[in-house]
Amino acid sequence: MSEVTAAPAKIVTACIVVIGNEILSGRTKDANIVYLAAELGKLGVRVMECRVIPDTETTIVTTINEVRTRFDYVFTTGGIGPTHDDITADSIAKAFGVGISEHPEAVARMSRHYGDPALFTPARRRMARIPHGAALVDNPISVAPGFQMENVFTFAGIPTIVESMFQSMKHRLGGGDPVLSRTVRTNLPEGVIAEPLGALQKRFNDLDIGSYPGFRAGKVSVSLVLRGTDDGQLALATGELMDTIRRMNGEAEELVQ
Repeated sequence: MSEVTAAPAKIVTACIVVIGNEILSGRTKDANIVYLAAELGKLGVRVMECRVIPDTETTIVTTINEVRTRFDYVFTTGGIGPTHDDITADSIAKAFGVGISEHPEAVARMSRHYGDPALFTPARRRMARIPHGAALVDNPISVAPGFQMENVFTFAGIPTIVESMFQSMKHRLGGGDPVLSRTVRTNLPEGVIAEPLGALQKRFNDLDIGSYPGFRAGKVSVSLVLRGTDDGQLALATGELMDTIRRMNGEAEELVQ
């Protein structure tokens, strides 16, 4: 059989950069990558790379300057709070070669939020410092904003705030063709299905076909996931895969997404 090729897809890419020593130490479990990757996928933005880096200026600057030229969008989480180790905003300003100071609108929003000037402490005012030229990203939960510097979006680290910030700015993103997926479960182990699966991948070279082993009721269970932007190709490849498995006397069950 010949290879099956779909029309070229419009691909828009993203990188997620998680900033924080607490993530690297294992003290805090990151939940933001899962959320952002899923939400971006719905918009047709493919997360191609994720990085977890420390609260170190040199590392942040180097990383941001590398990934912002390689991907359409970059999302950072963490390091824009009120304490001394929250250095993300300053580091991103340095990466872009601009200054940083209190943003009048950020100050106004936070002043209204705290009401009593005594509550709007110098530590909290640090969160109103925004790199020059950046656009604010709304924070519906705790008001202190994130910001957008060209294609780099900087969010807080708390998952509920990340979620609210993303929802407030997602209209700014231009997505590509959404990635669709189908999943086939089989009881055939990977070592048995590997060769025909590789042949299928070669034929449908515009699809991404992955194998994920596990157990079901104490027995081998392998999930075969097919991803792509062309639903017709996905349907054709899924049908061929299930037929192949059954010819090998295996179970083939398409799972509902």
